[in-house]
Amino acid sequence: VTINIILVWNNIGMEAAMEIRALRAFLEVSREENMTRAAANLHMSQPSLSKLMKSLEHELGVALFMRRSFGLTLTKEGRVLRERARDLIGMADRIEDEFASLGNITGGTLYFGLAESYQIQYLAQQIKLLRAQCPDLRYHVESGVSLQVLEHLDQGTLDFAVLAQAPDLTKYEAMDFPDVDRWGVVVPSDHRLAARERITVDDLVGEPLFCSQQAWRHDIPRWAGSRMPDLRLEATFGLAYNGAVFAREGLGVLLTFARLVDTSADSGLVFRPLTPTLETKLHLVWRRNRPLSPIAERFLTQIRSAR
Repeated sequence: VTINIILVWNNIGMEAAMEIRALRAFLEVSREENMTRAAANLHMSQPSLSKLMKSLEHELGVALFMRRSFGLTLTKEGRVLRERARDLIGMADRIEDEFASLGNITGGTLYFGLAESYQIQYLAQQIKLLRAQCPDLRYHVESGVSLQVLEHLDQGTLDFAVLAQAPDLTKYEAMDFPDVDRWGVVVPSDHRLAARERITVDDLVGEPLFCSQQAWRHDIPRWAGSRMPDLRLEATFGLAYNGAVFAREGLGVLLTFARLVDTSADSGLVFRPLTPTLETKLHLVWRRNRPLSPIAERFLTQIRSAR
């Protein structure tokens, strides 16, 4: 099936129809920054690829590449197209996969966008159970903060998102995970806070703190209350692992969920819970009033029955 798309080029105010094939070729050229290598990867001749890229530039009315003696670099317009093309190709792949699996609920691809949590193990267990019944099941997982995965859920490139914040139930349907995530700090084992059994707001005053941007806006204020202005955010980290690396070097105190970071005896790090206790619920979310693929429907039926 050949899928054509209409691309609205906002900066220029023009529309262009093109094939996904051309966008896939464009992404390969932008990745390699070399027409010859890209042509080899695409199993086509270099002149054919060059002609296809020139046709794409003509269709859009802009230059996508700056051609240099050592290779190619993207223009500003090329960088914009690269971001849009990734989304469009992701959607095209989903459409092709869904139509290929229509009438076959023993196969297909599930697309997930996940927050970080030890509770993701429940999701993995459900996928494992479904895989036993559906040998042709495939799945794609991306990780990110709630805003990132919700954007992709809204675009239709994800079936389900796992959020660490309450979803908008006018737009989404949701199921809560069975447990909660509990907050604490991760510090080196020789840090002064490692000697505490639990961590109070007063303990954190004056400390450089690491936290996700989302949690700093929504979760930590629930705990710190009026003392929030007394806390100092040193840096934000989307991934707890990276924050733990900086914490191990003594650059700051990481605020994170329990069981996300290795704090075993050999890790050089310890986890200490917050007091009063701060908890966050996890939610499995999908778009309201949007049809799901057969395999996504089957997954949803299974996970509902497991509650």
